Amino acid sequence: MDAISNFEELIDHLRLRGNRKRVAVVWGSDDYTQKSVMLALEAGFIEALFVGCRESVEKNKVLMRHQDHIAFINADNGDDAAEKAVEMVHRGNADILMKGMLNTDNLLRAVLNKEKGILPRGNVLTHITVAEFFSYPKLLFFTDSAVIPYPTQEQRAQQIRYISHAARCFGIECPKVALIHCSEKVQQKHFPFTAGYAELIERANKGEFGRCVVDGPMDVKCACSADAVAKKGLLSPIGGEADCLVFPDIEAGNMFYKSLTLFAHAETAAVLQGTLCPVVLPSRGDSKLSKFYSLALAAL
Repeated sequence: MDAISNFEELIDHLRLRGNRKRVAVVWGSDDYTQKSVMLALEAGFIEALFVGCRESVEKNKVLMRHQDHIAFINADNGDDAAEKAVEMVHRGNADILMKGMLNTDNLLRAVLNKEKGILPRGNVLTHITVAEFFSYPKLLFFTDSAVIPYPTQEQRAQQIRYISHAARCFGIECPKVALIHCSEKVQQKHFPFTAGYAELIERANKGEFGRCVVDGPMDVKCACSADAVAKKGLLSPIGGEADCLVFPDIEAGNMFYKSLTLFAHAETAAVLQGTLCPVVLPSRGDSKLSKFYSLALAAL
């Protein structure tokens, strides 16, 4: 397939594919969740399984125009809905989880439950964002702006594995993955994690993360600007054309995410990875469009 370079192409691809994924919507009582689900129903790539809040959903007459693709699972409250949605994944009755109007901690408690949760032993829970903005000619993937505070070496390896896989799902045959730092130099004294970048690059060269190119450390400008690379005289296989950015910690990733959406007016999609199925975990500040695109990312 040709590489998907924007969200419109993603929606078109899913519409043409004609494969509806079953989304367990956990306590979807809020307007933005219902509107994003309605958009996905209209685009034809999901079946909506509302866990809890049946009365609230049935009052939405516009949403209920798609009742042939909507089902309800009774739940007493948000915690009960989260537990039942996770159980649906275990039973093979849901392909995607989506957070509605409940606290993130409540949903994650069910997702990460050691006995009944959906994070397999040995997997790393991490967060992947895909962004579209006018000043970059393709979609930009980055991790982690929401889950892992300070990734260990092995957690960073898993982040590379997950994000390069996500990019390949978009038809990017050999994603360029940049390991981000504030400069292009390893600084073991002040930033000891940068010393591990060389090992990660070597593991990538041996094919451990699937087909991809990994390089770093480098700053965001050198990762995403060929002009910046030329001016600094750097030699990198990324060449200022990164598909994916792996941030050093959650602070850098989150500030990049917030700056991108505020100042560059980026549209974004995001999911949790490492779990048995993709988990759409929108922020309260996310738009209905962002939640819609996140459903599309999860469906892909």
